[in-house]
Amino acid sequence: MGKILLFYKYVDVQDPEAVAAWQRSLCTELGLSGRIILATEGINGTLGGSDEATDEYIKQMNVHQLFKNIDFKTAPGDERFFPRLRVMIKKEIVIMGIDPTTLKASDSAPYVTPEEAHEIIKNGSKDLVILDTRNEYEIEIGTFENSISPKTRYFREFPAYIDNNLETFADKEVLMFCTGGVRCERASAYLKNKGVAKKVMHIQGGIHRYVEQFPDGFFKGSNYVFDARVSQKVNDVVLGSCSQCSTPSDYYVNCKNAECNNQFLSCETCKNQLQESCSKECSELVDTQKVVIRTKPSRIDPPSPSTFADAPVLWRDCATLEKKSD
Repeated sequence: MGKILLFYKYVDVQDPEAVAAWQRSLCTELGLSGRIILATEGINGTLGGSDEATDEYIKQMNVHQLFKNIDFKTAPGDERFFPRLRVMIKKEIVIMGIDPTTLKASDSAPYVTPEEAHEIIKNGSKDLVILDTRNEYEIEIGTFENSISPKTRYFREFPAYIDNNLETFADKEVLMFCTGGVRCERASAYLKNKGVAKKVMHIQGGIHRYVEQFPDGFFKGSNYVFDARVSQKVNDVVLGSCSQCSTPSDYYVNCKNAECNNQFLSCETCKNQLQESCSKECSELVDTQKVVIRTKPSRIDPPSPSTFADAPVLWRDCATLEKKSD
């Protein structure tokens, strides 16, 4: 077993094509798989490989003039947690739908450390609003106590949510968070620029860093992750429920009917009865082989130890959910 790397950096990249070519060559040489997104505003990546390969990747990044001093987060795993290597050039390293020259990460609201965030939530000011910037399918299985969900399916819907709910944040202290911090950089800048909140702040390192230090803190449930584990249990609280029978569950799978490809929560009983299909209809289509049947697992069990503190959260990069990662 090797390591999985999670990293991002907002930095001016004048020639993304050249950097992309270097990244493809470097990752291929080292046998790394995963996903890297490049834009003129920076880099956002998650990679898996052997200990030696991931250590060498970090070494090469740290001597690069653009990417030195990145906060690399690691977890047990390797290249098997990703279907392939993809290096992409996009307009934004996380798609918010706003030109990064107009809304810059450098305009983000101030960080608060996980320790500071814990105390802020613990003190429970009446003016405090805790805002989850993630999407609804992520929030369904875990979030901070008393947080607000924007009920978005894609991050690009987040600005419209803010515009339509400015009164919620008027004269409030807003504590924002996401999985690892990358979304909150520009999301906090967007809310701050509206000028309605008394104070805007976001958790440095996001849920990832908070639960490393406070696994039994104010985050409840499981954390949705963007690799083949799909979800990572933080504590024993189960917020989600089976889509078939409503039994408490935080176990996401993709429908066995590859033409459906619906991601859904399932209990163990329904998962077995429906052959990992999302409905009786899809199960029957799988039984009669009238559709393309998924042959590869839609998720991989995390390596031991399985506690969140020992196996930190990562972004998922399964091909089956690439459309969600927008």
